[in-house]
Amino acid sequence: MFAVTILGNNSAIPTLDRHPTAQIVTCNDQLLLVDCGEGTQLQMARYKIKRSRLRYIFISHLHGDHYFGLIGLLNSLSLLGRTETLTVFAPPELETILLLQLDCSGTTLQFQLQFVPLTAENQGVILEDKDLRVSFFPTRHRIPCYGFMFELQKRKRKIIPEQARAYEIPAAYFSKLQEGADYQRKDGLLVKNDWVTFPPLPGKRYVYCADTMYTEELLPHAEKADLLYHETTYLHNLAERAAERYHSTSVQAATLALNAKAKRLIIGHFSSKYSDLEPFLEESRPVFKNTDLAEEGVTYLI
Repeated sequence: MFAVTILGNNSAIPTLDRHPTAQIVTCNDQLLLVDCGEGTQLQMARYKIKRSRLRYIFISHLHGDHYFGLIGLLNSLSLLGRTETLTVFAPPELETILLLQLDCSGTTLQFQLQFVPLTAENQGVILEDKDLRVSFFPTRHRIPCYGFMFELQKRKRKIIPEQARAYEIPAAYFSKLQEGADYQRKDGLLVKNDWVTFPPLPGKRYVYCADTMYTEELLPHAEKADLLYHETTYLHNLAERAAERYHSTSVQAATLALNAKAKRLIIGHFSSKYSDLEPFLEESRPVFKNTDLAEEGVTYLI
């Protein structure tokens, strides 16, 4: 399974029915938390997110609405008996902030907290395992801020049964063929893997564009994304204010999705000045039809 669950879709100030930015990316049997605004752990409980399956946390930048919920979540995980290492990918200053909070409160976590710093100089792939590859890239915001690309990798090749039988390859060897191995027959013939298999199907990509003003510098990262998240803090009549505050509008997010040839767009990070979010869709969909609101509690399959 590869999916995104929205825990928070608001910017800056929480409202009674909308929370600051937080998302859960589900990749098969592991969960990844992307940003951790105030109240994230309550949202996880509300939507029955299994905290024990949380493997990695990604913090895009150090504006409070993207990480003020983190220290509370970490403390709760410790109180609940977590012992498995938890890795946090974030701007390097966050390590200092968290360790200071823990030290001042005399708190010792019952698990190891591992930090991986994000800086413009080391952008690129930061995590890769058998199922998933994660890379990060800079956005255009008031302080250093990063977006993330999550790629579900399909490594196994597809066997062509009739070809495998024609070359007298035993079924017990098929799993090795799927991994890309050639087959050495007893008569000396080396059966090349690509004679009897197809390449793996393309993986799926979720691209998370964190806080940013409109910039086409993001296009290479968002190109042909299966699912693209882009902030839309303001409606387009406030485009000037959005630029001044290094944020984007509904039309700008849709324009980026269109130019990137993304398959689907979800928009979020709405200013708390808006109580009705439908106008965001009314402005976005004429530009990019396959646009949806990032609604809290909704899971979007990739």
